[in-house]
Amino acid sequence: MKEEDVNRCQIQEWYPKFKSVSIRTFIHELPESFVQYLLDDSGPFLLPASISNEDAFPNRIHNPEEEEDYQVSEGSGDEAEAFSAPCFPELELKIKESIETLGGAIFPKLNWSAPKDSAWISTSGTLRCTTFSEIALLLRSSDSLIHDLCHAYDSCSDKTMSRPPEFFLALRKWYPRFQPEMEFRCFVKGQTLVGISQREVTTFYPVLQEKKNNVEVLIEEFFNDNVRVKFESDDYTFDVYVTEDERVKVLDFNPWGAFTLPLLFTWEELEQKAREGDDLELRIVESRCGVRPGLKTAVPYDYLDVSAGSGWDQFLRNASEELQQQTKSPEAGA
Repeated sequence: MKEEDVNRCQIQEWYPKFKSVSIRTFIHELPESFVQYLLDDSGPFLLPASISNEDAFPNRIHNPEEEEDYQVSEGSGDEAEAFSAPCFPELELKIKESIETLGGAIFPKLNWSAPKDSAWISTSGTLRCTTFSEIALLLRSSDSLIHDLCHAYDSCSDKTMSRPPEFFLALRKWYPRFQPEMEFRCFVKGQTLVGISQREVTTFYPVLQEKKNNVEVLIEEFFNDNVRVKFESDDYTFDVYVTEDERVKVLDFNPWGAFTLPLLFTWEELEQKAREGDDLELRIVESRCGVRPGLKTAVPYDYLDVSAGSGWDQFLRNASEELQQQTKSPEAGA
């Protein structure tokens, strides 16, 4: 993998080319001061002071007596300054305007990653945000974004830097009727689509069994008409969403291998398919027994190390063997 392959997968790089076949998105360059705020873990957890008086937890009950226990006592000027909340007024105003234009709700994403691992801390339990304060809460609470901030080029054979020169915040329109079963990951090797996988592999969706063949045709046509010529890398993955009226929308691009998960495939299988010229295959979770375990960790599923010999690789192998034994046992059908 080359640095240029990783760079092409940044949302500010690919979105302008695929805007017409993607979901509506506004992208803002982040000031370096905000990037350093995200990286700083030397002091207390502080959200930026909002010039709009917006609260990341608008429904919480304020108890002045309890809050006094957490206020920093007045001391030296240095001490007071060390614990003062940062403020990013220009960025906040730009983001507020974009959110309003996008219908009042968005989900955030940096150059490559969304803060999926911190969704639990939001009031909705999702990435849905309506204010700058809510966005800052998700970004500041996320461990997975350290990948973007510090480790994006770790797997590059020609690595010359540890981070990109600029970071961007993408505000993507929130769709409340989004159906996770209709999101798919597509694998491209040598500019050829070699595999498609159900994206959400922790759930069995019976409806996919009926739609499988049609979805495969729709995605293959979309790739040939909209992606193959426009995206310049030879090897990569891209995620798509198939709407109720059978339109395909591209959601994301990721490098081939490295930190990207092959989901219902293995990288070895995909490499073999490409070498042997096998027909395109769409894989879905065919039954409840085929569900992949949901791994609750401090990083999103895409950035787990499941390579051969890793701890998670052994865990998944053991879990798979145990599942096979359970399904073969006489008691399994009871």
